[in-house]
Amino acid sequence: MTENPNDPGLPEERVPRRVLGTPPPGNGSALGAPVADAEPIVHEGVQFPDPATARKGERAAALLFLVAFLAGVGFVAAYVIFQVGSIDKVATSNMALGGTLAVALLALAAGIVVWVRMMMPKYSLVQERHTMASPPAVREEIGATFLQGANESGFVKYKLLRRTLLLAAAPLGLLPLVLLKDLGPLPGTTLRHTVWKKGMRLIVEGTGEPIRAADFNSPGGILSIVPEGHEDDLNALAKATLILIKFRPEDIKPGTKLNWTHDSIVAYSKICTHVGCPAALYEQTTHHILCPCHQSTFDAADGAKVIFGPAARPLPQLPISVDSQGYLIAQSDFAVPVGPSFWERGDAEAEARARGQA
Repeated sequence: MTENPNDPGLPEERVPRRVLGTPPPGNGSALGAPVADAEPIVHEGVQFPDPATARKGERAAALLFLVAFLAGVGFVAAYVIFQVGSIDKVATSNMALGGTLAVALLALAAGIVVWVRMMMPKYSLVQERHTMASPPAVREEIGATFLQGANESGFVKYKLLRRTLLLAAAPLGLLPLVLLKDLGPLPGTTLRHTVWKKGMRLIVEGTGEPIRAADFNSPGGILSIVPEGHEDDLNALAKATLILIKFRPEDIKPGTKLNWTHDSIVAYSKICTHVGCPAALYEQTTHHILCPCHQSTFDAADGAKVIFGPAARPLPQLPISVDSQGYLIAQSDFAVPVGPSFWERGDAEAEARARGQA
């Protein structure tokens, strides 16, 4: 401890150090000393907040940062506590993780906004603009240089050279128009329909064999089905692949169209209505169809209605029956488009309703 030069018997008072970005002490007062008024401090064109406002902002920002910290700890705790394993547990875990993460990010962002608006200095910045045009002398020199280069190149003098050069460049301007052909043809109504039609047999994927209704008699059974004659047509299978499920009659709910089933056998599109992934995971006890990509879950016993996940509509049901030999066949194509919803869906549904009325 050093001695005060004015009084050797007293210790020297420490002057607080100036923090970078804060205004210098005014009127001989020490930095950090109480200020009587609550007006902003202006120094060299920079407006600093008054101490009272800064202290208020500090408390508010600190509170928000504390909330963000607690929410972050809650996120870690939720990850450990809420384990997954069922649909309900997944929903609870997602709610806890999403809620705590949202609170943490919002509180952190709000704290930063309070910090900037109430505690940091404000500047008035002016961007100077200058005349963009070059002086007349410079423009004349550039024009003369361009004409000199054109004359020296012979472009003006040699007519044959000029004409053949222009002729050679002309097709280059048409090439983009030719490449536009690869963008077509337009899909038209192809996205609204699949290859399924009346009388087409259901073929077991992988074996290539048709299936008799009498052979598919175990409740809870599921098969992956493709249309007859298109077993190797990947474009057709991308829209027409089915999942075939056998139910007990008492398990079928009103959402399933019974006149589109046969002996409690129901056929649904295998293409998820979210982004088109194969929805082929089936849970027998709950009759739930699960898409593994984004966990969209459908109730197979109730018309494949969405019960969880981002999918917006049920899996379309295909009308099925049997032929004279007992093989399962399609009654018609799907009544609505399969796969993800797209901008033509409204027109397609209107068309489907019109066909039904007809």
